Amino acid sequence: MQRGNGGPETGGLLRGPEQSRQANFLELFFDLVLVFALKGVVDRVTPDLLSDDLVIRWASLLYALVLALPLLWLWTTTAHITSRFDPRHQGIQVMVLVSAFGLLLMTTSLQDAFIGRGLVFAVPYVLLQVGRPLILAALVRGRVPLQVLYLRMAAWSGVSGVLWVGGGIAQDEGRVLLWSLAITLDFLGARVGWLVPRIRHRSISAWAMHGGHHLAERYQQLLLIALGESVLSVGSTYTVRPAGAANTLGLVVAFITTILLWRIYFYRSGQVLAEAVTMARNREGLGRRTGAAHMVMVIGILTVAIGHEVVQERAGSTQLPVWLMTILGGPALFLLGRIRLERIVFDRVSTPRIVGVVLLLALSPPLVFTTPLAAAATASLVLLGIAIADARRAAKAPEEAPTPPG
Repeated sequence: MQRGNGGPETGGLLRGPEQSRQANFLELFFDLVLVFALKGVVDRVTPDLLSDDLVIRWASLLYALVLALPLLWLWTTTAHITSRFDPRHQGIQVMVLVSAFGLLLMTTSLQDAFIGRGLVFAVPYVLLQVGRPLILAALVRGRVPLQVLYLRMAAWSGVSGVLWVGGGIAQDEGRVLLWSLAITLDFLGARVGWLVPRIRHRSISAWAMHGGHHLAERYQQLLLIALGESVLSVGSTYTVRPAGAANTLGLVVAFITTILLWRIYFYRSGQVLAEAVTMARNREGLGRRTGAAHMVMVIGILTVAIGHEVVQERAGSTQLPVWLMTILGGPALFLLGRIRLERIVFDRVSTPRIVGVVLLLALSPPLVFTTPLAAAATASLVLLGIAIADARRAAKAPEEAPTPPG
């Protein structure tokens, strides 16, 4: 591990312009743990979704959000740390490795997160979200605006941490409620810039994508992580089940759907996101909106993966409304996030993606009378239509340069 080179105030702590592009191996290692974490969420939620108990089936959708969002938020905050600070610095390397271990601990508790191992999920998260800003505030002493930012972040995380730990101690519905409030508070704090009374507000932005290409590429990698987890989950389930015509066709549909999600993301906003960052005047607003758009898309991909797990287990069964909501809701969520990204990069509304969301909603009532496999195939056809529309647009016009708003 290296310290990096820099000025005396930070000891090489801040990332230099020559490092602004690709993620290093330490960041990619952290990504590997996230793959394990996202698969853990799918494995935890799917049995509940297949339960005979109506309440448990619908509650599983909330469970998925409550478990996935803190994992993704931990990834997001880590990505912003390594975008601002030099990942070759020994202190930052230790911080990322400890974060990876904390993420691993949280993942090991997922199966029993709402039963008996709540503190194993909550405590590592709280320690990381409170401890890292405090350490960074100490490391950047002498840089008052940056120090104040991390002190505010630690203060908000400390308040939400009470809810996280309280949820870990509580049981059943109380735990779900407290954790839902806690993750809401985490996102609210980020949205308002971690405003703290009597502490100077907005001394510096945490969300400005000042690192040029680096943070944009990290978000691209986050999408690939989610897509890779989707393939891993459905492939693992198919491996342990007898290979029949229905689940084999379900595997084909799942793989095609993953390809289409990848194609729709990268054409063309995902492909030129880094250029849009470079051109943007308001990098703080762009950074915040970009993170939110990717969060929605990843939750959508995760929901797609859960839906394809249902297809593997119940391909030809009578359709249940909650299954249909998962199978069609995943692509719809992804498209909503992708619509937002189109606005961020090109300052326009993506008509094919809006049509896709409308179609998924309109097709929901008749698909209630079909099977999970039929619903998944229909969702894939809608995505295929969007990909074809993109291809036709690309064939008629030269590649566009990004035009971010503001």
